[in-house]
Amino acid sequence: MTDMNNASNYPLLASPHVQLHGPVDGNMYSSFKQQLADAPADGPLVVSITTLGGDPEMARAMADDIRLLRQYDDRECLFLGKVAVYSAGATFMSAFPTDKRFLTTNSRIMIHERQMQSTIQLNGPLQTLSYTLKAKLHEIEDSIKIQDEGFADIVRGSRVSLDELKQKAPSNWYIEAEEARRLGLVLDII
Repeated sequence: MTDMNNASNYPLLASPHVQLHGPVDGNMYSSFKQQLADAPADGPLVVSITTLGGDPEMARAMADDIRLLRQYDDRECLFLGKVAVYSAGATFMSAFPTDKRFLTTNSRIMIHERQMQSTIQLNGPLQTLSYTLKAKLHEIEDSIKIQDEGFADIVRGSRVSLDELKQKAPSNWYIEAEEARRLGLVLDII
């Protein structure tokens, strides 16, 4: 059970510098960039998020900004998931090392496979139709590669193997805060 005074162990988490909520999309990315620009330039940076998901590429772009801050500015960046860290939110969380990730009490993470909805129209000379199919296959294969890279980042440093995550992701893996801590996907719960 979570110690109700656990928050006192992590006073920085009480007032995140960057607070994100809602769908992960271009608007969230713009807000993220503005809040980053407005945040203090020195000391640890605390980023919180509450999201049901959204655009995985926007999540990857925000994650890349965090990675660059950590690598080039040697900035300590802390992640605080509040209530729901679903889908693209988990993708964003993957930019933070597991020992820099926190969840609030009763929060949940949800990880699933990337989704695609597409119709292939075959129309034209027979010699050209295979190119249409090959192009779609390449898109799918590259999307799987990107997904697996993100999955590896989510589990790196935890007690969850990449294979275990890949087995659970197709059916939407919901992970409650206590389980996430037990699995080492986050450091602690506040």
